[in-house]
Amino acid sequence: MNFWTLCAGAASAASRYLARGAWLVMACMTSTVLAETWPARPVRLILPSAGGSGPDTIARIFAERLSRSLKQPVVVDNRPGANGVIGVDAVAKATPDGYTLLFASSSSTVISQALLSKLPFDVTRDLVPVAQIFAGGIHLVVTNDFPAHDLKSFVTLVKANPGKYDYATWGPGSTGQLIMESLKGRNGLDIRHVPYKTIGQIYQDMQGGRIQVAFVDATSSVPLIKNGKLRGIAITGSHRGPALPALQTMTEQGYPFDTDAWYGVFAPKGTSQSVVSAVHREVLATLSAPELRERFLQLNLVDPPLKTPEQFAQTVRADLLVWQNIARVNQIHLD
Repeated sequence: MNFWTLCAGAASAASRYLARGAWLVMACMTSTVLAETWPARPVRLILPSAGGSGPDTIARIFAERLSRSLKQPVVVDNRPGANGVIGVDAVAKATPDGYTLLFASSSSTVISQALLSKLPFDVTRDLVPVAQIFAGGIHLVVTNDFPAHDLKSFVTLVKANPGKYDYATWGPGSTGQLIMESLKGRNGLDIRHVPYKTIGQIYQDMQGGRIQVAFVDATSSVPLIKNGKLRGIAITGSHRGPALPALQTMTEQGYPFDTDAWYGVFAPKGTSQSVVSAVHREVLATLSAPELRERFLQLNLVDPPLKTPEQFAQTVRADLLVWQNIARVNQIHLD
């Protein structure tokens, strides 16, 4: 190989090196610019729940306060149906630029993943956890004429009367069904599940005497419990609710169940780390607003756990294992 050939080879290698370096510099600059300019236009917050529902109320309160913080509209886009699959899938397939985000519960993400074997997405693969909004529980409630007043007497009564009682939830595969089926399996209970389409219908039938036991959300049930129209037996999860501080958790009453229900913000897979960090920073700033915290406390929502995206991702993975185990042990599936 002569001198000129060597020089040509060296020049070519140097050119390739410089090109790669320029590409890396441009990629870093682009990522930085995205983070610095986000949001430059309205943000769409997809919610896999119907308008007027409990999740819709929470999402709109959050979106309104986030809009003020960002000085850009944050538009709630309701995509209900198929246990949350429709809404979650829309975000999983969205452009990963920070302008389409998911506001979703553990029910429509990890629980759907645990119960459905054929999904168009994988929660842990196709979504990027950005921020956990809050963690809490759901309520086990009974009518005032129901003989039990706490969880221990409830278990004793149901066990002594196999097949006598039914319990309602807001649908097949709901958080309430999984928790009750777990309680049944661990304590040898025989109580039949009656799924409803809405929680409002459950309340109507409880007031009408058509059903006596239900798992319902920990927000809409508060005024009914406070007004003496229903009796709270227990709250699931790791904390008592701030609006009903006397209502004990299942764990406190000797029936451990510490896995919380939660809401969180997710981005599509492929969203740059700089944009995820920018969204996370703005969400935490929004959650720290005193008026928002007070509004959430009124809705019986525990103060949000200020987790990093990595910590929230760990929660998602850990909770998925919990719900998958409950579904497997109790043979609960939706397909």
